[in-house]
Amino acid sequence: MPHAFNSQEIEDLLAKNNGQYLVFENDQPKFVVLDPVRYPHFVNFDKNRPNVLVTGGAGYIGSHVVLELLAANLNPIIIDNLSNCAVPNLGCPFIVGDLEKTEVLDKVFEQYNIQAVVHLAGSIIVEESVLLPEKYFHNNVVAGINLLNTMLRHGVNKLIYSSSAAVYGSPRYVPIDENHATEPLNPYGETKLIFEKIVNWYVKAHDLNAVMFRYFNAAGADPHGRAGEKHFIETHLIPRVFQVANKELDSVKIFGHDYPTADGTAIRDYVHVADIAKAHALAIAKLEEDTGSFTYNIGTGKGYSVQEIVDKVVEVTERMVPIEQHERRAGDPPILVADSKKAQKELGLELKHSDLDTIIRTAWNWHKQAFAKPAVPVEEKAEETAST
Repeated sequence: MPHAFNSQEIEDLLAKNNGQYLVFENDQPKFVVLDPVRYPHFVNFDKNRPNVLVTGGAGYIGSHVVLELLAANLNPIIIDNLSNCAVPNLGCPFIVGDLEKTEVLDKVFEQYNIQAVVHLAGSIIVEESVLLPEKYFHNNVVAGINLLNTMLRHGVNKLIYSSSAAVYGSPRYVPIDENHATEPLNPYGETKLIFEKIVNWYVKAHDLNAVMFRYFNAAGADPHGRAGEKHFIETHLIPRVFQVANKELDSVKIFGHDYPTADGTAIRDYVHVADIAKAHALAIAKLEEDTGSFTYNIGTGKGYSVQEIVDKVVEVTERMVPIEQHERRAGDPPILVADSKKAQKELGLELKHSDLDTIIRTAWNWHKQAFAKPAVPVEEKAEETAST
């Protein structure tokens, strides 16, 4: 039986490995994340480039943001607790840790001379937030405040925050612009809106500048196959349709087939994750020139129905995808699409990858690699959220 390390032994190991981060799994040391200053040949790290802390950088959107920051000649430093993802192979410094741990954040800010923060970490499953609101308010608000206070202590005044279209609630009109009323329907959306307000107050009170992105439906994968979407608990439509195509699941559940849309299924705005990542690099550049707080939708203004997604997956994979028709779910609107002209105008954002064919093909290329590897078991499969 393997030896279970106690807290003192862990502290001793850390002391012996100064400048490195030991990562533990099931109380066992699993791997070491090396300090790039001491071991530059192991990671893509240039001491002459600005250092950007990316919270949640091991996740789906985070890993693509990291790749984009590297392409923009920035040094991304990842901190992630790996609660719903595996360790990415992105070639940059990686710290396993929680944002509520002040001593960990202080050490990272001091060691790496952080100059900007991209804050993507948080809990994201809407259904779970209804059952466990305390988890979402702690992870998405309390931990975020700790991050903001750490930034203040270390004089870091540039923040890019990952918010969500969930702040809008039921649409009063479509496409939804940034002036639309914010009336979240669940604790997840509420926590995102609360933290937006907190950031705005910090901007007014302190020397802080921020860009906040309200994403619609992130989809697709890195066009070069370096990153993609694979959660331990998968709730998103496209990867679950792939799981059905790959015979990991029996069928896709479609909630609602009598909406006032062309095929009767709900329409959502899918934006390629590479375009979302590009927006973050553009936002950092903006904060080099402008001060204040800026909020942008990230979407395409064009939606696709659930049935269109399934049909495109069948076309691309050349595999059958059985579906199950279910009644509508309470509160699900027929159409949710973004008006993102503001981001295109002020940031110069071009949506180069967000057509449906590119989204599905890049995602499938990634998933073929991901499915070839052993899946991480989970205790319970999340229910399909096809209409969201």
